[in-house]
Amino acid sequence: MVYSPELVVPRDGRQSETALAIQRGVGRLFRARGHAIVTELVLATGRRADVIALGPSGEITIVEIKSSIADFRADGKWPDYAPYCDKLYFASHAGVPAEIFPQQAGLILADAYGAEILREAPHAPLVAARRKAMTLRFAQAAAHRLHGLYDPDAGFHEII
Repeated sequence: MVYSPELVVPRDGRQSETALAIQRGVGRLFRARGHAIVTELVLATGRRADVIALGPSGEITIVEIKSSIADFRADGKWPDYAPYCDKLYFASHAGVPAEIFPQQAGLILADAYGAEILREAPHAPLVAARRKAMTLRFAQAAAHRLHGLYDPDAGFHEII
């Protein structure tokens, strides 16, 4: 007999439906470019990045999702993400004016079906030690989440 549970991805409840749609489109964009993604990854600072993409050459991209003008204005923590990635982007939808987003980050327009980069992010390469730490954090989070899907009673009750 083969054990074949239905896998259901848990939601942490913090994101609006709009933010989840943007997240899905961003994920599709980076997957099409050969990147793996992890969402809601806690950084060493305790900040939680919306999307982290790990590219084919080890490059690390952070995408900060903003679902409205108010969401952008209420959140000033985005500069704290720059030291943890090679590229930093904002992602939003067509209802949010592109001009509100700072030029220091790239810009992605997304919906639930896909995304497009409107402005490339400046490239600021990570130092080797930070890249290794981020890659390990990414891999461990992905592995723990996958294990949690197969064995939800394993004792990991929060999203890592």
